[in-house]
Formats: sequence, C-alpha cells, structure tokens
Amino acid sequence: MAPPAQSQRSPSPSQPSGKGEVSDLKMQLRQLAGSRAPDIVLKKMCYLYVGNYAKHNPDLALLTINFLQRDCKDEDPMIRGLALRSLCSLGVANLVEYLVGPLGNGLKDGNSYVRMVAAVGVLKLYHISASTCVDADFPALLKHLMLKDKDAQVVANCLTSLQEIWTLEASKSEEAAREREALLSKPVIYYFLNRIKEFNEWAQCIVLELVSKYVPSDSDEIFDIMNLLEDRLQHANGAVVLASIKVFLHMTLSMTDVHQQVYERIKAPLLTLVSSGSPEQSYAVLSHLHLLVMRAPFIFSSDYKHFYCQYNEPFYVKKLKLEMLTAVANESNTYEIVTELCEYVANVDIPMARESIRAVGKIALQQYDVNAIVDRLLQFLEMEKEHVTAETLVLVKDLLRKYPQWSHDCIAVVGNISSKNVQEPKAKAALIWMLGEYAQDMQDSPYILESLIENWDEEHSAEVRLHLLTAVMKCFLRRPPETQKALGAALAAGIADFHQDVHDRALFYYRLLQYDVTVAERIVNPPKQAVSVFADTQNSEIKDRIFDEFNSLSVVYQKPSYMFTDKEYRGPFAFSEELGNLSIGTEPADNVVAAQVVEANDKDLLLSTSEKEESQGYGNNGSAYSAPSYNASTTTGASQGQLDLVSLDQPSTVHTTGSFAIDELLGLGMPAAPSPAPLPSALLLNAKATIDPNAFQQKWRQLPVSLSQDISIDPRGVAAMTNPQALPQHMQGHSIHCIASGGQAPNFKFFFFAQKAEESSVYLVECIINSSSCKVQLKIKADDQSTSEAFSELFQSALSKFVLP
Repeated sequence: MAPPAQSQRSPSPSQPSGKGEVSDLKMQLRQLAGSRAPDIVLKKMCYLYVGNYAKHNPDLALLTINFLQRDCKDEDPMIRGLALRSLCSLGVANLVEYLVGPLGNGLKDGNSYVRMVAAVGVLKLYHISASTCVDADFPALLKHLMLKDKDAQVVANCLTSLQEIWTLEASKSEEAAREREALLSKPVIYYFLNRIKEFNEWAQCIVLELVSKYVPSDSDEIFDIMNLLEDRLQHANGAVVLASIKVFLHMTLSMTDVHQQVYERIKAPLLTLVSSGSPEQSYAVLSHLHLLVMRAPFIFSSDYKHFYCQYNEPFYVKKLKLEMLTAVANESNTYEIVTELCEYVANVDIPMARESIRAVGKIALQQYDVNAIVDRLLQFLEMEKEHVTAETLVLVKDLLRKYPQWSHDCIAVVGNISSKNVQEPKAKAALIWMLGEYAQDMQDSPYILESLIENWDEEHSAEVRLHLLTAVMKCFLRRPPETQKALGAALAAGIADFHQDVHDRALFYYRLLQYDVTVAERIVNPPKQAVSVFADTQNSEIKDRIFDEFNSLSVVYQKPSYMFTDKEYRGPFAFSEELGNLSIGTEPADNVVAAQVVEANDKDLLLSTSEKEESQGYGNNGSAYSAPSYNASTTTGASQGQLDLVSLDQPSTVHTTGSFAIDELLGLGMPAAPSPAPLPSALLLNAKATIDPNAFQQKWRQLPVSLSQDISIDPRGVAAMTNPQALPQHMQGHSIHCIASGGQAPNFKFFFFAQKAEESSVYLVECIINSSSCKVQLKIKADDQSTSEAFSELFQSALSKFVLP
C-alpha cells in the first residue's frame, strides 16, 4: 500500500491522515447522515459523544434535540430507549422542556426496555429541574408503573426513582412525605416480597433494603416474612444474602431468643461466602461477620477454625480474622487459638507477626489461660527478632499493669534485654516504664537509665523522653544514691528540651522535689491498683450505629456513615473538589502578601495571606524563668551548669534553702559554680526573603527530606488558630514566611520557607498541626542540609512562642 501523499500541514498524532481510523469513522458518519437505518453501534457512539459534551457546549447540544426526539419515535425499541437515555443525560437546564414529551411517551411505551429507561430518566429530569418533574405528574406515573407493570426491572427502576424523589421532596411537601411512608405500608411490602424472585440481584437488594425498614405488626408477621425470605439466604450472590440477613436481624431485635436463633441460622451462609469468591468479596462478607462476632462471640466460639489464616490470603483479610479469633476466644478454645497465633509470630510477614502478638496479648487481657500465655510471650523475647521483641515488650507492659503478680517472672526475662537492641519508640518506652516501675527488682535499672540519659539528644521520640523522665524519677525515689546523678542530668536535659511536654514535665518534677520529696513520692510513685479493663476504642453507641447500617460501607470501614461522608469528620486534608488550583502568596515590598493562582497537583495547599508582624522579645520558651544550663555533648556533666529556676510566682533572684539542697543533691549546680559556656551563634534568617511559587513547588519536589519530627504546640497557640492568619503572621515575625496553608479542624497544614541571611540557600517546611491533640508533624527540606538541625531548633523556638494574645 502506497504511503499517503504529503500535505503542507503535518497531521496531528491524535488525528491520523489518509484512511486512518478517525477518517474512516468520519466518512461513515457522513454517509449515514440523514439515514433512518444506521448501524446500532454507530448510533450508540453518537449518543455517547453527545451526552459527553452537552454540558460543556449547551448551545451546540440544542442542535441534537431534533434527531434525538426523532429517534425516540423510531420503530426499533432499542433505538427508542437509547435515544431517550441520551436525551435525559444531556443535563442542560434550558433543554428540560424537550424532555417532558419523550419521557411521557416512554413511560407508556409498549416495550419494557423503553419503560425501564424512562423510569430512570424521570429521576434525571428531577435532578435537572425538580419543579418540571413534579408539575408533569411523573411521580404519579412512576407509582402506577411500580404497582401495575409486569416487567420486574421496570418495577425496580420505578421504586429506585420514587424513593429518591420522595425523600428529597419530603422536606418541601407533605404529600411527598406521605407517599414516602406509603412505600413502607403492608400492601406495598407484601407486593414486592411476592415478586422477589422475579427481580435480578440488584433489584432484590433494593427491595430487601426497603423491607428491612418495615415494622411488622406482630411476631406472626415477622415469621411469615422470614419464611418467605428463607431461600434468599442460600442465594449465590453475596449482596442478596447480606441484604436478607439485615432483614432477619432488624426484625428480630425485640425478640431476644429469636434473634439468637437468627445468628445461628445465618452463620452457615456467611461462612460459606467467606470461603468462596475473590479476596475482596471475602473481606466484605468477613467485615459483616466480624460485626456479628463482636456482638455475639459465644455463638461463633465453636467455629473458630474458620477464622484461621490461609497462606495465600491478603494481609487485610488475615488481620480481620485475627480480630475475630481474639473475640471468640474463651476457656474451651483459648489453647488452640493461642497455639495457632504463635505459629503466625514466626511468619516472615512482619506486619502479620506483629498483629499475631497483639492478638495473643488481647486474649491474655481477657483473663483466659493467662499462665500459659505469659510463658509463651516470654518465649517470644528469646526469639531475638527486633519486631517480635518490640511488640512483646509493649504487651508485657500492659500485662504487668493488669497482672502485677507476674512481675517476678517477666522482669527476670526483660532484664536480660539490652536497651541498645530496642529501637522502636513504643517498645523503648515500655522497657523504660518497667525499669522505673520495678527498679527495686532490676539490679541494673539505675545504670541502664543513666546510659539512656547520656544519649538524650539522640532520642527523637518525645514519648520516650517523657517515659525516661518519669522512670528515672521513680528509680530515684527508691534507690536515691545510685540514681541522683542520672536524675540531675535528666532534669537538666528535660528543662532544656524544645518539646513543650518534656520541658513541662521536667520542670514539674524539679519543683516537686524542691517543695517536698515525700509529696513527690506520693504523686509520682503512689500505690497502684491493677487495671481491670482497658479502654475500648469504640463506644457502644457507635457500634449500634454501625449495626443499624448493616450491609453498607459503614461495616467495611468500621465506622458510622457520617464519619466518612460529613466533611467535619473526614480524615486529614479531605479537601473539596473545587480546590484544584493552588493559591500561593508572595511577599512584595510593602510587606502585604499578594495572591497568585498557580496550577498544582497538590490539592491540599490553599491561599494563606499574611502580614509582617513586628518581632517581640520573649524569655526562654516564652516563660518568666530561666532554664538550667544543659550541654548536649556532656549530659552527665550537667553539674557544671548553674540553676536559676524557681516557681513562676517568685522573683527570679530568690532561692529557698530547699532548692539549694536539691541542686546540690542532684548535681544541677550551685551559686558558686562557673557560668555556662556561651551557646553557639544562632542561625540568622533573611527577614525579607521571597520565593516564586513555582520555584517553591519545584524545590519541594526535588529536595530530599532533611528532618522529620513530631513535637507539641502550646494549647494557647491552638486556640489562637481560630484566626487563620495568626500563625503565618507570628512566624513571619521570626523571618519564617508562610507560602500556603489549608485544612479544617482538627487538621491544618502550612507550608513555610525561610532564607539564610546574606546567602541564597533556603529552608522549606511542611507543618501539620492537629488541634485536638496539640501535636505537630514537621518535615524540613534544605539546600544546606548541614544546618537543618539548627533551623529546626529555631523553627520550634518560634512555634513555642505562638500563644493566644
């Protein structure tokens, strides 16, 4: 075949020249223009094209009305239905007058396919123009079809449309409210139930959802309905089975004995569905089974082997099964379940091993076979696998809180674990808790704590540092001579810590010791009672709400629908669709931030205009006291510093005799001690730094993360965030500029930038603030990564001074 002739204009790759596919289609369309017997495939393509572009070109869409109306009268019912569907899908408000006639004819059409399309078309018309739909009396026509039509699919479509129309109209019309209630009347419900086998699976689910809302008059009616739907429990489609189960469960809620029998009856169909089908379908069914297991675990306790994990199942299915094994455990099956779970601990899949250890712990906390479980947990610590050791330590901590009588056996094994081999923050915090709580039983406890304090600056987790302060305080109160040096170093390091919680706790402990050591012991290390019940993550009200929404996504997500549909309950940065463009502010010469609209992929960046705020002087951490000196390189040498720390209501130059004694005891410093070494020169920033928005985005994508930290923010600062400009203005006063911000309570995101004075290198910061927990996640990127730590300290210092004015 000869190549096509070269034209002066090069063809576009998307529109080939010559006899390409697009050209062939154009030729066929021209040949069939005006033809009354075109190919049905081409008809469908034309309808799809028109429906796709009608909303964007409403004026051109008007030109298609004539041929669509003509096709609505075609002899072929398939073309009539396709044309009517396309006509109703145009979605152009000023064309609704052309829909009324074809829809009315379609509802009365002799072919069921056309009537089925017309029933859905009425709903589309309602969403375009509700008044036009109601004035044309289409709801009444739908109701007539719903109750009289012989075709089951037409009936189902009429029901779907009427439910939505009457629900939306109920707030505006009493008649619509009455019609909506009439759908739940006994004659209508029985009409649908008697025809249930005629419907396809989708329609059966709609009917069964309607039936689940029906309130029978007596128990005899309940049994009649359940007998009628008995065979639906054996249906091959999982959605139909779950919809039928919802009817059974909701109708028997007030009949305790029958409700329990329903659980027994639905158990087999659900277990069958779990073992068949794709993993995704199994997970959906398993989620509903999980809900029922949590409500009535004793009914499923004998079927625990159905919840054993298969090697080829995805992790999300295995995790759900582990939760169910935990729930069904009782005195008779705990040994078998724990034995199975212990096999999973050695799994190469680390997340699976972690979840298995947690499951074993939950069973132990339920007081089933505690002796054997504790022995197995202690064996986990001997496996010398980092993730196994970490999860087990966290679990042992909880067990000791509930079963303190096991402390001797547990501490004997835990004492052999080197703190250097525990790196995960939660595990390290658990180990430190045990070192403090059982300091009198662990011979090396003071020295292990002292070694941890020596590495204070290397510990990035605030949780670990908080536990370390408390543990060394407890250890000091029980073994003072061995711990006084470690406590002094810990208090000095804690008071100098940039994390507000750590700083406040260290300051509290110091003042407590100043006041009275006996009182300090009563507060820090009081007699403790064993924990009887650990808090549940979900309250009963939420669980009941999820049960009410059985056979919906609420069960899969394990939360009520309002938590993932209402904006105020969505997760962090669930922004609306209209935020496709990013508005970013740049600082002009007059210090007023101007807005620019920039195309961006990041939908979670919003415009944040800020104004230059004059710098204000603050004391150390914004308070009226001076912290004791702390040299990060010589933590244990904190005795070289001089303490100038008193309560807020005392002059900073006044010390009590007790404070001198505590200072001397802990090695925190004496008045005669030399002054602390001067701090290194602070990082200086350019107060008038600017950056182009596109340059910011490009740098953010190119630069690696230099530093990631979790810190706390003063609750007074959170209160100040009711004004969206408060934080950007405050940080600008410290030469740190906000270029974008966004979010909604409780999560807010800010992007800041800063520039080194007299240099071109910049720092980029992503700052995510949770207003409910007063926690901040920082992610810092820098041209000069060697100064990232210094900039982070400067940023945190500025943030710590952000309070409600």
